[in-house]
This record gives sequence, structure tokens and C-alpha cells, in this order.
Amino acid sequence: MERTVERIVNAERVEDLIMVFGSFDENIKRIEEALSVRIVNRGTELKVSGQEEMADKAVRTLEGLMTLASKGETIDEQRVRYLITLVSEGNDQQVAQMTKDVVCITAKGKPIKAKTVGQHNYMKAILKNTITIGVGPAGTGKTYLAVAAAVAAFREHTVNRIILTRPAVEAGERLGFLPGDLQNKVDPYLRPLYDALYDMLGPETYQKYQERGAIEVAPLAYMRGRTLDDSFIILDEAQNTTREQMKMFLTRLGFGSKIVITGDVTQIDLPDDKVSGLKDAIRVLDGVKDIAICRLTAADVVRHALVQQIINAYEQDARKKEVRKPSPQQYKGRYHQRRNEK
Repeated sequence: MERTVERIVNAERVEDLIMVFGSFDENIKRIEEALSVRIVNRGTELKVSGQEEMADKAVRTLEGLMTLASKGETIDEQRVRYLITLVSEGNDQQVAQMTKDVVCITAKGKPIKAKTVGQHNYMKAILKNTITIGVGPAGTGKTYLAVAAAVAAFREHTVNRIILTRPAVEAGERLGFLPGDLQNKVDPYLRPLYDALYDMLGPETYQKYQERGAIEVAPLAYMRGRTLDDSFIILDEAQNTTREQMKMFLTRLGFGSKIVITGDVTQIDLPDDKVSGLKDAIRVLDGVKDIAICRLTAADVVRHALVQQIINAYEQDARKKEVRKPSPQQYKGRYHQRRNEK
């Protein structure tokens, strides 16, 4: 049986300690619950007691949180959960990457930063490559960070235009049932892109740039026949493109432009007989120079803690179904068996 030990963590500043504890000590309680340890505060000292392995993990988690606090980073529930995951996987040396540069400042002055190592690598890939494909589950910040990078490039005059697009594929409803003209019908599909732009620029600035043609939000069908120079182009919900649509979109790339493609291959709304253009592009373009493929995971989810659990539950269920699914040889064996029985 593993022995119980005590470990001491020293804080350099009381302010850092206050940030690490959080409101009503909620962050400390999360660490205690997740790692089955007890944490007691004595001045600028934290005493950690528990089984040796768990106590050591708690110490490394607290030290990581102290590092983040000393850099002025916000310590919230998501940060605590993520750091516990990093420590449990032995990757806590990557904490320093979570304090990197600001991607963009919102209209309200809030700095947008990558909150996980996966997100940090995603932002590095966007800066470095002409085309970046970001794949991952809901809540990993694929679209929001891509829009932040687009706004940052636009403000720095690296590009002259931001173009945001997504396929208008119905998830249970048909476009014809929606009221209004074509633009009114496709607007609901583009709403997440509008929301991200409003957040970064503010409604008035967004409206001004849109009227000048510097910002364009349009369904994917509007991209056909165009060559897009000096633009930052984002294709969202790319899992719902067909193979032909994806090829059409990729070949719109002009000089001085960047493309970011985002999507979640577990949420495909295409008919069963259609191949997802995103899945096909990942297969075809893997290894092509100046094209990066970033795979975000449930660990990169920055929404409510329950979102991460929902994603994990669905992934486990998909794996179980895959295990239960008969192989082609088993199908063939059953077919011959039924014929012999007849």
C-alpha cells in the first residue's frame, strides 16, 4: 500500500496564492477532489498531504498554477482541469506554452490567448503555414481562434480582407422552410461567424468594414469562380463539404492569402452516400509542404466541464460500436452459413 506523505509548496507572492485559490477556494477543492489529497494554507505556504504519487501530482499542479498566476494569467475552472490532465499525463513541462503571446484584443479590450497546448500549436501553425486545417470536437476554439488570427492579420495590414464561409447544410431542417430571401435563409448558418467577429471588432466597426467590402461572410456556394488575393479566408464546419466543394474552395487561394479550415469529423450532416470533403482533404493533403493539419482533442475543450465529459462519452460509445461491428470476413462467413442452412 502506498504511504501517505506531506509536501510543501511555497508561494512567492500572496497575490498569486489568492488567484490560485479562486472564489471560496474552489480551485483548491477541485485539485483535492481530483487527486484525493488534502491542501492546507499556512501564510505563503501550502501543505499537501495524501498518497505519495497523488501528493506529488498535486504539488506539480499547484506549482504550474503559481507560474500561470505570476504571469498574470486568469486561473479558472478550465485551467485547473487542464493542468491536472497535463500533470497526470506527465506533460506539465508544457505549462510555459500556456503563457504565450496574445493573439488578438477584443472590442472590449479582452486579450485572446491560446488556453491549451493544442490551441497554442494550432495558432503557431496558422502563423507559419499558408493553409491550416484544424480538426477537433466542439468547444476547442477552432473557429474563434481562427477569427482572432484573421482580425489580428487584418489589423496588422498583412491581409486586406477577411472572408468567412461555411457550407449551408441542414441539420434536420431545410433552407426552404426558413423565412425571407436567400441571404436571410443562409444567415442562421453563418451566425457563429458573425458572433466571433462582433466580439473581436464590435458591431459598429464590423458594419463599417463589411460595407467597405473588407469583411465578407458568405455561404460556400458564393466562392465558386473567384480568386482570392491578399485575404484571410476561413472555411468553418468543413466536415459538411463534399469532396468537390473542398477542392473548389482550396483552389480559390490567391497570392498573399491564408486559408484556415475548421471542422469536426464526428458531426457530419451529409447524406450517407457523400464523402466528407474535410476527411478527404486530411487524407490527400497530409504531408504537403506549407499545409498544416492540427488535431485538437477533448483535452483542448474550453467550454463547460460537462462538454468534455459528453465528448468522451460519445467517443467511448463509438469505440464500443466499432468493436462490435462484424468484419467483412465475419459477414462473408455468416452469409455462407445461412446459404448452407437453406
